[in-house]
Amino acid sequence: MNLEKHYNGLWENALQQFKAGAFELDPFLSSGDDDRFGLTLLFRPDEAVKESIGAFLQELRQVEPAQYYYPSSDLHVTVMSVISCHAGFRLSHIDRAAYINVLRECLADIKSFRVDFRGITASPSCIMVQGFPASGQLNDLRDKLRESFRKSSLQQTMDSRYILRTAHITAARFKEPLHNPAAFLDRLQANRSHSFGSTEVHHIELVYNDWYQRQAAVQNVCNFRLN
Repeated sequence: MNLEKHYNGLWENALQQFKAGAFELDPFLSSGDDDRFGLTLLFRPDEAVKESIGAFLQELRQVEPAQYYYPSSDLHVTVMSVISCHAGFRLSHIDRAAYINVLRECLADIKSFRVDFRGITASPSCIMVQGFPASGQLNDLRDKLRESFRKSSLQQTMDSRYILRTAHITAARFKEPLHNPAAFLDRLQANRSHSFGSTEVHHIELVYNDWYQRQAAVQNVCNFRLN
C-alpha cells in the first residue's frame, strides 16, 4: 500500500465532509455507558513524539475545547485488533496463555523498526497522526498474525472492520457539534505536513482495552521485546 496516497485519500474525503458540516459525533463519549472491550496488540510512541502531538492537540483544544483529545498516556499505534471491541467481552472469556504463545511465535523473527510520524489526516469522526514505517517489519508481523490465528482455533476478529495497513495514531474524536469549524479546519490544514518525530519500536504490548484505550480501563496482558 502507498501510505502517502492512502492518507491523502482519507484527508480529501474527510475535508469534503467537514466543509459540509458532516462531523460524525461519537455518542459513547458523553453517555458514560460503554461496555465495549477487546484484545489489542499495540505499541506506543516515545515521549518526544507524545509531547509533539500534545502541543498540536493543545492548538485544537484552544479552538474547540469540548471535543475529545487523547491524553499522552493513551496514544498508541494498533498493530492488530486481535479481538475487536464489542459489548460484553471480558478477558476471562479467553485462555490468555494460548494467545501469548501464538504471539511469541509470530514475533520471534521480527526485529525492531522505526516509524516516522509526519502530518495529520482525518475521517469524519476523528483526527489522526500519520505514521510511516521505515521498513516492512510491521506489515510482515501483521501477515504472520493473520496466518497464525487463521490456523488456530482461538477466537479472533482480525480485519473484520477493515484490513489494517496503516500506522496511524488516533489523536482526537468529535463528541459534540463544533462551535468554530472554520478555525478548527485552519489548524488542521496548518499541520497537514508537520513532523511529530520518530519512534524506534522495541516493545509491543498485548492489552485488554476499552474502545478508546483509556489508561484507567486498559489491562496489560503481556509485553514482548523485539530483537
